[in-house]
Amino acid sequence: MNFSSKILENAVNEVSQLPGIGKRTALRLVLHLLKQPASQTHQLAAGLIKLVDEIKFCEKCHNISDKDICEICSNSSRNSEIICVVEDVRDVMAIENTSQFRGLYHVLGGKISPIEGIGPHNLTIGSLIEKVKTGTIKEVIFALSSTIEGDTTNFYIFRQLEGLPIKTSTIARGIAVGDELQYADEVTLGRSIVNRIPFEKSF
Repeated sequence: MNFSSKILENAVNEVSQLPGIGKRTALRLVLHLLKQPASQTHQLAAGLIKLVDEIKFCEKCHNISDKDICEICSNSSRNSEIICVVEDVRDVMAIENTSQFRGLYHVLGGKISPIEGIGPHNLTIGSLIEKVKTGTIKEVIFALSSTIEGDTTNFYIFRQLEGLPIKTSTIARGIAVGDELQYADEVTLGRSIVNRIPFEKSF
């Protein structure tokens, strides 16, 4: 792809690094930005810089937050005895949209995937185990996607929790095997949470 401007080329190269965006799509987006008022593009750039510089991860659950403790963890009306284990913030948002869960979350930051070089030490599993060991948690709900990586991660955590006086459950398989949690519709996901089953019966 030949460019008449080095600045344009650099902008296209940067945008094309985003997932799912090739050079042609990146060029279309950059040209669109050039047609917009400069103030609008500056506002977009400022928003991205603010995102990178000021975003935080909750000290308790690792969810994305504006503060050290996220709104969910700081909400006294939530049931702190139940923790729902999810992969990332998209899963938290999906479950919250169902209005069927009033406990707290623990965001792992991914799933165990040897192929991608992601092991337990790359995730927040350690802090989850330590949290459960405090004795304040009565139930851990596994709500990872129904993929090989999701099932592997669930089982690994389950083995780490064995012997501790807690209940472990998993969302009902209303979500098709291989599906990512955030793509499930709210009704299906809500029912899966309400109708969760003991984890040991999901093998």
